Amino acid sequence: MYGAIIVRNDVIVSTGYCGAPRGRQNCCDMGYCLREKMKIPRGERYELCRSVHSEANAIIAAPRELMLGAAMYQACIDVSTGELGVNIDSCQMCKKLIINAGIESVVFRNTLTKYRVAAVADWVTDDDSLGKIGY
Repeated sequence: MYGAIIVRNDVIVSTGYCGAPRGRQNCCDMGYCLREKMKIPRGERYELCRSVHSEANAIIAAPRELMLGAAMYQACIDVSTGELGVNIDSCQMCKKLIINAGIESVVFRNTLTKYRVAAVADWVTDDDSLGKIGY
């Protein structure tokens, strides 16, 4: 259960949650996750994920001019444990969306009191998608 909030100048621009597209059933409603059923490791093959990620939903709902220079805040509750998700990060697809939206930083909630801030400019210069290609 992921959530994202886009904030600029202390004003909430948009919010997003992780869930199936409008009108489709969520994995929890169907009783299974396709990626888990196929034993796909975390961080891989997100094109097979039934959900629209929280980052994408927040970006879809916001005008770009209000996202320029904004911060995105993210938190997660682990469905299997009900505990706050730790060491969360955006997938490669969402990182690309965040970069193109013009968002300046992403704040990940790691514990109840600790946060990690990622400068989106670093995602541009340190393109970690290249290391996964294997060329």
